Order: sequence, then structure tokens, then C-alpha cells
Amino acid sequence: MGRAFEFRKERKMKRWGHMARTFTKLGKEITIAVKQGGPDVTGNPRLRALMAEARSEQMPKENIERAIKKATESKQGDFKEVIYEGYGPYGIAYLVETATDNNTRTVANVRSYFNKCGGSLGTSGSVAFMFDHKCVFRIKESEGLDIEELELELIDYGAEEVFEETVVDKDDNESKEVVIYGDYASYGAIQKYIEENGYELISGGFEQIPNVELKEVTAEQRSTLEKLIGLLEDDEDVTNVYTTMKPAEE
Repeated sequence: MGRAFEFRKERKMKRWGHMARTFTKLGKEITIAVKQGGPDVTGNPRLRALMAEARSEQMPKENIERAIKKATESKQGDFKEVIYEGYGPYGIAYLVETATDNNTRTVANVRSYFNKCGGSLGTSGSVAFMFDHKCVFRIKESEGLDIEELELELIDYGAEEVFEETVVDKDDNESKEVVIYGDYASYGAIQKYIEENGYELISGGFEQIPNVELKEVTAEQRSTLEKLIGLLEDDEDVTNVYTTMKPAEE
């Protein structure tokens, strides 16, 4: 198994704290996708993937329609994706992805969280080199699916890792999903393969995978570092937080 598998296994793809935040995040991403590629899902693969994710998260139809409408109204929904970089205490690098309609507000908030926890907001490029930007898809596992055979097929489309993952829902029900990682630029090719071969797409998006050795920290240090993660994730403009901290042993 490769780096993406280990990253996902350790990070456990931490879910948003509650449903309202999940819908807010998806709503912003849908708005951005519509602004970039138009409201027609036929010609907008990113929007198709987000719609599939919205359905899997049971996002109400009116929320989806509201997000699309914002993108088509010139004075609304002017969200931009902005990445902030910095260091928390103990030399841990942080990469913070946001979707914001007010960069002045967002940068002030993000800087205050770093300062509050003894860290510092850095300049563009200060930590980004420690992460690889990858596309990631989740598909429903079908009966008789051969993971190794699927991976061999997808290599020609830019996939780098394909593996099975057990997912537990809010009712503690387990199900199997297949996770596909690839180069950032391979997003469209991999999604096209998934759709043309009849696999059920659960979600499609992007993640930042650390490409450096993750740092060991003490329990006391982890408490401070996780406080900073919590402050960032609680901000409604923040969509994802990535660090170079090694996860705690289970």
C-alpha cells in the first residue's frame, strides 16, 4: 500500500462535526463548481461528482438548488478557493483550504487562530511543497469487483492507488467503498472511466497528501496542535485542514 492509503488510514477522513457544516461546505463547493464550469451537469464533471456526494450525504434538494442559484446570480455566491499556509507550535506545518467570499475576514480569522495557539501564518509556498495535491474518488463496491484488476485498468487513466475502505455510518452500519487516488490533473480522465464503466460514484474531489515524514509529538503537544485544528475547522470558511503531525497510535 502507498502513501495515500496510509494517510487516509491514519487520518480516517475526519467528518464534519454535524450535518449543517457538511451542507455548508458542499453548498460552497457546488457554487464554485457552477461558476467555473456552468450549471449543466452533463458538461461539468466536478459538479456531477459533487451532486453525487450531496446525495450520499442526504443533502436536501432545496440546499443544492440554492447553491446553484447563488452561482448564477452576479451579486451572490462569489466564493473563491484560497489556501493558507503556516506553522503551528513544535514545527508542525499546516495547510488550510478555504472557500470564502470575503478574503479580508478569512485571513484575519485564520491568523488569529494561529496566534492564539502559538503558531504563525506563513506566506504562499512556505509549506505547500510538503504536500502533494491529489484527486480522490469513492465508488460503491460491487459484487465480484477485483480491486487489483481495477487498479491495473485505472493506471492508464492516471490512478496511483486503489484500495478498499470500510465506512461506518451514524447508525454504526458498515459498508465497503473503493477509494481511488490519482494525480491532480487526472481528475477528468478517472471520473470519465468510472462513469463509462457503470460504477456508482459516491464522491469526487481533491486532497493534500503529506510527502514528508510526519512528526512525532507528545500527548501534551498534541493537545495544543489539535486545539488549533479545531479552531480552524470550526470556521465556516474553512473546508479542509492538513498537517504534518503524526496521528496518535490507536
